[in-house]
Amino acid sequence: MNFHDKIVLVTGGTGGLGRQVTMAFLEAGAKIVVTYRAAEEFASVMSAAEKIGVAPPAGVSVDVTDAQAVEKVIAEIVAKHGRLDILVNTVGGYAGGTNLWEVDPRKYDQMLELNLKAGFVLARAVVPQMIRQNRGWIVNIASKAAFDHAAGGALYAASKAAALALFDSLAAEVKPFNVNVNTVVPSIIDTAANRKAMPEADFAKWPKPEEIARVILFLCSEEARVIHGAAFLFTGRVE
Repeated sequence: MNFHDKIVLVTGGTGGLGRQVTMAFLEAGAKIVVTYRAAEEFASVMSAAEKIGVAPPAGVSVDVTDAQAVEKVIAEIVAKHGRLDILVNTVGGYAGGTNLWEVDPRKYDQMLELNLKAGFVLARAVVPQMIRQNRGWIVNIASKAAFDHAAGGALYAASKAAALALFDSLAAEVKPFNVNVNTVVPSIIDTAANRKAMPEADFAKWPKPEEIARVILFLCSEEARVIHGAAFLFTGRVE
């Protein structure tokens, strides 16, 4: 797949999954803008791009739940490149392991901000531009928890289920336009953070970030133009 003519925004593009999505698009020739919060993570991505001999991504440190800040970023991308073809939103967070009646109320806001509001703010900012240019692709990352509502994870599950519904509705809204909207729904992803959190788990059963990234690239290609309003479940070999 060749993305040499594509401008791509990967939000959370330096994290466990986001980094692999960024690198996959870079290797496919795309011009990338990533959002990040940790400067050392962005520096690591820049170094990785240099090692494989591809143009490094542009980066912006921004709170993607801030509507005004996000609108400014989108406007700057369009002003520089004339368009924005692809949005992949990998921003999210997890809080769990506590019964609902024992959860700190602040966790409610945190889960909804990271797992729902970020996607809303980003989609609201990029869709008008994609409609104007008569083409675009959006992929949002949800979670298997959107379907599998386990004990101790009510707020996380609710926020991911809401995100799944939000982008499903968005897909219906953009049907008259040439914009593809899909959702990726992974189980536990094999990242350093998840390995640290669950050291006794069988990591071999977890889906790998680079495997998910390759599917995301396909969803953002012309070959996948008929795939719209879909949710792709990635469970590896996890029951």
